[in-house]
Amino acid sequence: MCKETRIFDILSVYTEKWPNQQVALARKENGAWRKYSPAEYQELTRKVSYALIELGIMPNDKVALISGNRPEWNILDMAIMQVGAITVPIYPTISKEDYRYILDNCDAKMVVLEGVAVMNKVTEVREQIPQLKYLYTFQDREKYPYFAQLVTLGEEHPHAEELQQRMNDVRPENCATILYTSGTTGTPKGVMLSHSNLMHQLYNLRHTPAPWSKVAFSFLPICHAYERMLVYLYQFLGMSVYYAESLATIASDMKEVHPTMMSAVPRLLEKMYEKIVQTGKKQQGFKGKVFKWSLRLAEQYNIDDSKRSGWYNFKLRIADKLVYSTIRKNLGAEHFDIVVSGAASIQPKIAAFFSAIKMPVYEGYGMTETSPVIAVSNNNPHGREVGTVGPALPGVEIKVTSEGELCCKGHNVMMGYYKNEALTNEIIDKDGWLHTGDIGYINEYGQVFITGRLKSLFKTSMGKYVNPQVIEEKFTESGFFENVVVFGEGQKYAVALIVPDFNFLKEWCKKHEIAYTTPAEMINVKEVKDRIAREVQKYNILFGEFEQIKRYTLIADEWSTANGILTPTLKVKRKIVNQKYENVIQEMFA
Repeated sequence: MCKETRIFDILSVYTEKWPNQQVALARKENGAWRKYSPAEYQELTRKVSYALIELGIMPNDKVALISGNRPEWNILDMAIMQVGAITVPIYPTISKEDYRYILDNCDAKMVVLEGVAVMNKVTEVREQIPQLKYLYTFQDREKYPYFAQLVTLGEEHPHAEELQQRMNDVRPENCATILYTSGTTGTPKGVMLSHSNLMHQLYNLRHTPAPWSKVAFSFLPICHAYERMLVYLYQFLGMSVYYAESLATIASDMKEVHPTMMSAVPRLLEKMYEKIVQTGKKQQGFKGKVFKWSLRLAEQYNIDDSKRSGWYNFKLRIADKLVYSTIRKNLGAEHFDIVVSGAASIQPKIAAFFSAIKMPVYEGYGMTETSPVIAVSNNNPHGREVGTVGPALPGVEIKVTSEGELCCKGHNVMMGYYKNEALTNEIIDKDGWLHTGDIGYINEYGQVFITGRLKSLFKTSMGKYVNPQVIEEKFTESGFFENVVVFGEGQKYAVALIVPDFNFLKEWCKKHEIAYTTPAEMINVKEVKDRIAREVQKYNILFGEFEQIKRYTLIADEWSTANGILTPTLKVKRKIVNQKYENVIQEMFA
């Protein structure tokens, strides 16, 4: 029987299991890596726990963390749970009103935040959150007490006996965290996850990385259930976790860290792939020909070893020596284990490419309400196949309803929505099945396939059902399209809003000697419009007449997490897009 039954138990056995591990957490600050050893991580967590007790934080109190990825986040998270309180992670990119709603709804007693903009937003709504007693910042902002002072407070007021008693009192079934779903629709809902929910995830995923994989690189938001669970997994397996300084420094940070594992969302992998391809296309002569040959070879890669011929594998070794090894070196991924991809389906050619260059992609599927993993690829026979998200985790059951909806039951199902029993009963039926809202099927090997969202389906006025996600995913395989959103509920035909990939378009214009100015101007240039029209037609013929996009509008606006159109995992919030571009959409149906 393993010692770890609560999340904070990971710390107490870290140094026992991996005494030679020198770095537990690290983040680049002002051009240098600030590294925390397992011993320092544990010591700082203990001091912050003392400080929380001194401040009067009681079991089941809520402490909110609003920050990007940083080691101090992990220290606070562990400290909060050690004293029996509940961590509420919040994105640092949401609106002032969302902060007010979440902090009030979760009954936050304390907030620790990062950044002047966030500090100002929370300060403005603080008076509307009567139970909020303490506000700290990670750095000294000369306005509120800050993290270093929290550590000092713990040093000056040790509560060793009380801390040990508090830790002993925490049961695996107790709530460890409340995560508010950013969601693509509606008001944020507080998902309650227990220590047991999260620890079962770690036990069932512990064999996914190779035993030699010891350096993890993290850049997706740690406040998202997906990345947070993986960061716990890294610690559970004694890996070093290196946080990117920012999204802009991912490439340079990776070259310094040389990770063996990381997570990503498909759109980020697609951007990495596009950059590699564009760089390769600039090579001339023999080098250029070899690169193109290697690229085509990689895109034909089959992850099932038995389905690759000896001749193909021989060519692959040549391509690796000439091209792929250089790509890995340029990425800082010379000795790579796996990339875990989630949040959306990945294009088969992208999965094949990264797997061929020895950065194998393992797809997973889940949601915040399922802790979050429901299914994930593995190394067992039929455990990994392009186009699927793998089989269900051990101890998780999956069924498909008559409507095609995937439902799951098991140790990963949340405790419920905080203060919302009615919504909890809507998503979890009386037999304990959680209804995911996703449409899919399961093959004879237990592999799960996701084909869309139940609520995204629409019926045309001709009585035909259309699955917009299938169309959108196929269209965004094109380098020309960054985002595509399809509409058509109750209408005679389907229409789309299309956001071009302006970086790709800039390169295309350069190649065709077309002056590139601004996105707003480029979408009205005849040559650009004609080329995109041909691209739309190219993908339209892959669908039935009633599914084809009959009209579309090019959008020059940037869609991002900052303006609320994309979720932190870069999924489009369909409801927000519908509201923002309502007039544009209606004009296409006029």
